[in-house]
Amino acid sequence: MAAKGYRAAARRTLERQPEVREAVTRATLHFDQNRERAYDEVEAEAWRDWAAATKRHTLSRLDGYLLEAEAQLAARGAEVHWAEDAEDAQRILQELVERYGVRRVVKGKSMLSEELGVNEHLERLGVEVFETDLGEYIIQLAGEPPSHIVGPAIHKGLEEIRALFHEKLGTPPDASPEVLAAAARRVLREAFLTAEMGISGANFLVAETGTLVLVENEGNIRLTTSAPRVHVAFVGIEKLLPRACDLEVFLQLLARAATGQKIGTFVSLIHGPRRPEEPDGPEHLHVVFVDNGRTSVLADRTMHEALACIRCGACLNACPVYRQTGGHAYGQVYSGPIGIVLTPGLKDPRLADDLGYACSLCTACADVCPVRIPLPQQILAWRVRSAERAPAAERLAFAGYAQLMTRPRFYKLSGKLLRLAAPLTGAPWLPVLGAWAAGRGALEPSPKSFREIWEEELNGA
Repeated sequence: MAAKGYRAAARRTLERQPEVREAVTRATLHFDQNRERAYDEVEAEAWRDWAAATKRHTLSRLDGYLLEAEAQLAARGAEVHWAEDAEDAQRILQELVERYGVRRVVKGKSMLSEELGVNEHLERLGVEVFETDLGEYIIQLAGEPPSHIVGPAIHKGLEEIRALFHEKLGTPPDASPEVLAAAARRVLREAFLTAEMGISGANFLVAETGTLVLVENEGNIRLTTSAPRVHVAFVGIEKLLPRACDLEVFLQLLARAATGQKIGTFVSLIHGPRRPEEPDGPEHLHVVFVDNGRTSVLADRTMHEALACIRCGACLNACPVYRQTGGHAYGQVYSGPIGIVLTPGLKDPRLADDLGYACSLCTACADVCPVRIPLPQQILAWRVRSAERAPAAERLAFAGYAQLMTRPRFYKLSGKLLRLAAPLTGAPWLPVLGAWAAGRGALEPSPKSFREIWEEELNGA
């Protein structure tokens, strides 16, 4: 993303696509209200404390748990691969495509596959790819990336989807949601039956048993991982849990934080490829453990806790900034608060120069995170690092601002000067005030400061 990328994209969305703000706000508020009710049904605070401690324990011993998981997977007949970066993951995928003569692939919803550019790579290889989650299929038809971790198409309204399906699938222009879903089902059922390979991510991977855990609401991932003869799972190295008994809380926390459900509609526990006595399942299971910048984040003493993320999307749903523009304005795979923290660590610290300011520091994200990631503190830390890279003049200006704000007498004097300057805040020779005033209406000068009015009210009382 270029400098000022988020700000420019957010402005374009607000000005040219006001329907996105309405759709995203409606969907995220619904998710957030459901989460709140679901948290109230259980001892959520105790669960969150336990989940946070479990993830941090796992991250502190990640090397050992990865080796344990590899051994258990291999013992159950899976083939384990290690990908240092996206290019490495694409190379492994290409080798598997060529080994098994794959011409058609079905995919379960996976943010990691978006991160690795899996679809684009398969298309370059001449392989036909079908996203099988309905939301993912909608945005695949539209040629867009997902805008939300859990609800990839929440930025689209019914009329837009009707027009898209009418163009791509020939459904009536006024088709009902049921008709639209049936049209997608016809295409995807045929794809499930003819694909040679199914690709998934992983919600969790249990090191103790080598169990791949997938959570969904539609059943498409279960078909993706069982109908084709080859199943390839891309797993971020941070997705591990130590023991099978840990799943009891994590499965419920994930569903409650994401959509307010008590548990996902379908939970698949995959222990290996199909055994001779089993009626279905893949003949070959390949698990690709992916780093792609994660060890760099793990080594960062301030940011490493972001790897505890279980991709529930709760921080996006609670974020007042995300609600205004949706995920596409961020210009990255991960959006919202977790995207602001993870993206610079995974890709390029300079991305924080722009993304770090897509936040009001209201701390709502920390209030809802099921694994208690300190997102506001981490976002602020990225801002500090950005400030350290700023030009000397800018650093000097902020140093002067800090001096002013920590000296009450000068602070009061500056308030009086600002009240006199209020009518001129749009003037080009006041660039800082001009930027501050750009999104506000005309400012009326006030003869008294808020502090003076407040003191008068207190004394009058």
